[in-house]
Order: sequence, then structure tokens, then C-alpha cells
Amino acid sequence: MSELFDRAGMLRAAAGVAIAGGMRFPVSHPRWRFVFVNHALTNPFFVPARYGSEDAGRLLGVSATWTGSRSSDVGEMVKAMKHAIDTRADGIAVSIVDESAFNATTELALEHNVPVVAYNADGGKANNRLAYIGQDNYQSGLEMGARIANLVPEGLVCIFIATPNQQNIQPRVDGALDAIRDSGKPVHVQVVATGVDVGTEHKKIEAFYRSHRHVRGLFAVDAGSTQGIADVMGAHGLHKDGVRAGGYDLLPATLRAIQDSHLDFTIDQQPYLQGFLPVLQLFLHRYSGGLVAPADTNTGLNFVTRENVARYLTTRSRYEGSSNREAFPVSPR
Repeated sequence: MSELFDRAGMLRAAAGVAIAGGMRFPVSHPRWRFVFVNHALTNPFFVPARYGSEDAGRLLGVSATWTGSRSSDVGEMVKAMKHAIDTRADGIAVSIVDESAFNATTELALEHNVPVVAYNADGGKANNRLAYIGQDNYQSGLEMGARIANLVPEGLVCIFIATPNQQNIQPRVDGALDAIRDSGKPVHVQVVATGVDVGTEHKKIEAFYRSHRHVRGLFAVDAGSTQGIADVMGAHGLHKDGVRAGGYDLLPATLRAIQDSHLDFTIDQQPYLQGFLPVLQLFLHRYSGGLVAPADTNTGLNFVTRENVARYLTTRSRYEGSSNREAFPVSPR
């Protein structure tokens, strides 16, 4: 017991010294360069993620740059990752969208003392990244599937996915299918690929509806397909006919569709944190000389519905990508 009291006294004494001596965090350190390797560089979903990485960089005195692919081209991403290693990046955050394609490059980075964390997509268990920062995509799919089963008691439901087998979205489909099956309800599900271009996604969703007018639910696991569903639901007035719909992320058209009762929900996976936290964790790893290891971090799941969508529509902030300006306190525009 006395040892515990002694430790407590030491902590109080240390705190007093720190305050009296004007110590601050962080103390002087190299301006480390962290590289984000991304699979969808032009996707608006990652705007707040970039803001998050920039804000963390300014806070900690490091830099965060983004590279990768505009179209989920794994070859381009691996090449970008190797370039980051060759140019002596101090840390890499990579969206591991393929189950095995990044394994060798991750090993190469670690061999060169370049820490690697995954964000947004976690790949397979064989990848030795130090941590994953992002939504638990399978669990997210389970929760989405449970909501689908609650909204649609029976009939045909379609789940749209931009790129099947991509590790940031395929687990959502898998979870949704499992939850719908486990509900025991007579719901028949079709899964349809839509591609990475928003215009093409819209056309494929429209074509599906025209050939399946008896459909009772349209849902998506990616931002572009969700916006496409919103457009189709609104154009045909499907919600008033009993068709239910929902998806992912916070594109403006998606949020307006919820307000206008064309969509029942969308899922916010907090992209700002998916940019901010990798920088923070890579920084601490460098700053502590490896004593503070990156840790798996679930950025969470928030359902946005008509009850709470107004907050998203009326507030402009870096946290959801609706503004590039910093403000405190954050308030409606």
C-alpha cells in the first residue's frame, strides 16, 4: 500500500515540476513525413479525412501527404507505397482494400523501419500492419442488415456495392446478408455491382429498378451507390409507395434525400477520425521511439435519419467535409 502512495506522490511531484518548469508537449522533434496511400483519391468521402490528417499534422508539427489511386487500382497503390518507402517516409497509412496484395509491401516497409497502419480498409489477417483505424465493416454490415430487416418485413431487397470483394465494403455486404438471414424474415436479397463512377452507379440502379418494379428495398454499402439510390428513389417517388432505402456516408445529396424522406438512413463512419488518428498514432510511435505502439481503433457507426439529419445539413465544418475553414465553437451556418 505504501508503494502505491509513494507512486501517487511521485506523480503529483512530477506534475508540479512540469507546470513550474513550463514543460510542454510535444517538445522539439523532427518534422516527420507521413504518407496516406488511398484507393479513391477523388472520392468526396475522403475530404474530411484529409482535413483530419492536416489538422493532426499542424497540431503535432508533422506533415501528411496523400497518394494512391483514383479508381481502386491496387497496382497503382502498391507502387505509391513502394515510392513512399524509397523516399524514406516516416510512416505510412494505407487503405488495404485487397486481402493479400499489400502484404509484401507492408513487410518491406517494416524492414526499412517505416511503421504501417491501415485505415478505412483492413485487408486480410496475414497483413502485418501495426494497427487498423476505421469502422468495423462487418459489424457495421450486421447493424445495417438488422435495420433492413426491420424496415422491410418481406419481399425483394437489393444491396448495391461499387466494387465487390474490396475490403472496405465487401464485409458490409457479408454482415448485412448474415443479419437478414438471421432475422428469419422472408426477405430475398440480390447483390448488384455498380462500379466506381457515380454516373454509372446511378444508371445501374435505375436499370435494376426498371426491371424489378416489385422491389421493396434499395440499399448500398458505398457513398456513390447510396447517392444513386437517393436519386432513383426521388425521381420515382418510391418511398411513398412503401419502398425503403438507405446506405452509407454523408454526401450532400444523400443528406437532402433523408430530409426529403426519400432515404430512411445513412451511416456516418466518421471519416475525419480516419485521417486524424493515423497521424496521431504514427506520431506517437515515432515520438516514443517505438514504445507507444499503434492500436486498433474503431471509428464507430452513427445512423443518420430524418430525426437527426438537420444537424448535418445546417452545420458547416471540417469534420464532415462541408467547409475547409476551422471554427470554434462549431455552430450552424
